[in-house]
Amino acid sequence: MNDQVNSVNERYAAATPATLSSWNRHDTTWMLGLFGTAIGAGTLFLPINAGLGGFWPLLILALLAFPMTFYAHRGLTRFVLSGREGADITEVVEEHFGIKAGALITLLYFFAIFPILLIYSVALTNTVGSFMEHQLHIMPPPRAVLSLVLILGLLAVVRCGEQMIVKAMSLMVYPFIVALLFLAVFLIPHWNGGILTTASTLPEPSALLHTLWLAIPVMVFSFNHSPIISAFAVDQKRRYGEHAEQRSSQILSRAHALMVVMVLFFVFSCVLTLSPAQLAEAKAQNLSILSYLANHFSNPTIAFAAPLIAFVAISKSFLGHYIGASEGLKGLIVKSGKRPAAKTLDRMTAAFMLVVCWIVATLNPSILGMIETLGGPVIAAILFLMPMYAVRKIPAMARYRGQASNVFVVAVGLVAISALIYSLSA
Repeated sequence: MNDQVNSVNERYAAATPATLSSWNRHDTTWMLGLFGTAIGAGTLFLPINAGLGGFWPLLILALLAFPMTFYAHRGLTRFVLSGREGADITEVVEEHFGIKAGALITLLYFFAIFPILLIYSVALTNTVGSFMEHQLHIMPPPRAVLSLVLILGLLAVVRCGEQMIVKAMSLMVYPFIVALLFLAVFLIPHWNGGILTTASTLPEPSALLHTLWLAIPVMVFSFNHSPIISAFAVDQKRRYGEHAEQRSSQILSRAHALMVVMVLFFVFSCVLTLSPAQLAEAKAQNLSILSYLANHFSNPTIAFAAPLIAFVAISKSFLGHYIGASEGLKGLIVKSGKRPAAKTLDRMTAAFMLVVCWIVATLNPSILGMIETLGGPVIAAILFLMPMYAVRKIPAMARYRGQASNVFVVAVGLVAISALIYSLSA
């Protein structure tokens, strides 16, 4: 698959000269692809978890969202760019830290991303099942059948290739942004104060810090698009060469600004509409905020639009995360000493993903529980800590030393990991 992707990217580069003088369609495609990977199930559950903490923790998290997202993903992009031409994240780790470390990080990388695919499989099945039952008023097929059909449909898109996935995701983002904006504006007349009922009194400092501590991992997951960063960095290096870091940072900053503004407007619109008790009910029902809103309002427009928006969002993110998960699984197979043909490797990967995602989607475990316990600590370690460790130890990244943002990224990473470990032991 990598050879196929490389040839596609080479045709891209040949068709459009790579310069930093002007923004081009290729940059926009990647900006929207990054946005599309991040905005999925995590975002659709963010109003529930963040809103349950009250107004002041949510406000602080909103202020931290852009720097926390941008600096971390920029660091991971720089890490991949520091490797040799065409090397993905698993190969760059091996190049910098050795074969054993490369195998270990590849294993962790896979187990950080693959659970997210499982989360999206569950969320997609729940969303479509709820839409059929409550909006279409038809009995959905057995869960095992519904989940199999949905996952097979997404894997059919995957078979078209990585570059086509990014293109499809970027095209889906346009109507998604319009729909999300429409829904957020639509809720404005229904604002009843919601979370503002908790703003009249300042929380105790210890309680505030405890709430923030436990909420940061959810925020990290909601804006996370690390699974596609490796492919993004490889493509930028091939296209822009020595200027790859500059253009990558520009694309990342615009993508993050877009996602933070859009998501936070949507989040605040939701939590100003629903009371803390209703948010707790949505969490208990294991539904995304969109599915809950569809059931909450009698308006036929929102009843039909909300689940469809959720379907598009989750589907986009599934495709983006499949790139990273398949990259990790293929790396594990290759590092085990087996080197099957590229087509055989693709088929083995797709078959494994299909079977496991289908089983988990059929069993329907708690989505938020999975977000909090599966992959979270590893995502934080790879996204926040590994690139900063490389900055300290790897000569190729020495030029990034001494930046204040490095300290901020490490601090957020340690907070996220410690909160997740605490949640597991509680």
